Amino acid sequence: MTTGELIRAALAEDIGRGDVTSCLTVPRDRLARARIIARAGGVLAGIDVCRQVFVTLDPSIQFKPTLRDGTRFRKDQVLAEVRGRARPILAAERTALNFVQRLSGVASATRRFVDAVRATKTVILDTRKTTPGWRRLEKYAVRCGGGTNHRAGLYDMILVKDNHIAAAGSITVAVKRCRSSQLPMEVEARTLADVKEALEAGAKRVLLDNMTVARMRRAVALADGGAEFEASGGVTLKNVRRVADAGVDYISVGAITHSAPAADIALDFLPD
Repeated sequence: MTTGELIRAALAEDIGRGDVTSCLTVPRDRLARARIIARAGGVLAGIDVCRQVFVTLDPSIQFKPTLRDGTRFRKDQVLAEVRGRARPILAAERTALNFVQRLSGVASATRRFVDAVRATKTVILDTRKTTPGWRRLEKYAVRCGGGTNHRAGLYDMILVKDNHIAAAGSITVAVKRCRSSQLPMEVEARTLADVKEALEAGAKRVLLDNMTVARMRRAVALADGGAEFEASGGVTLKNVRRVADAGVDYISVGAITHSAPAADIALDFLPD
């Protein structure tokens, strides 16, 4: 689904047969000025999507952002100014805010993890644990927060996980069957024995699933620099630095998309 399609679907869902309250209380030709304001600090993402919501409903609306995506904002900072007919501004308000709040929430959560591993070699990755239909936007928000995107879907990277291994019979067999593809490959390992088997099978990137930090260090040592390692499972802001210090190259964090709280952002009309 494209961003435009997502926006149109969201507007249709919210407005339905019409914004009855605005139509009853606000004259058709009433003009208004408004500001989009942060109620708390965070990292901005989706400000252009926010703009697209307004102009999709009324192309004559003027939308002027004051910050770029990826920029930190503070409480009470103005993020954008909006001018135009009051009715469509009111009708688009909630949908526009839903987009920028959600995406800025993802960017803000990502930045907290990125900051926590600063000065290490470790890269923070997202996962496929995204809102259905929103994946492209949420992965964009991850980048705004300083994170890096993992695979976009099932089609652009081979990730041999526990159920693939169980169905194939072993890590060795699964890896062998994947060699005909030119796509990058990663193999999940839950034990040190799994790590050894994956490395012996020729895996150049290993996903350490729900391992302790001590076991991660041992896993990294087994490769002696001959493979990359990704840590996944049970990673929080409290332990992410310890995980990074184990020597892994990547840490994937599902929480930055599936559990990120929405940023506190509002739209306020200005007096005449």
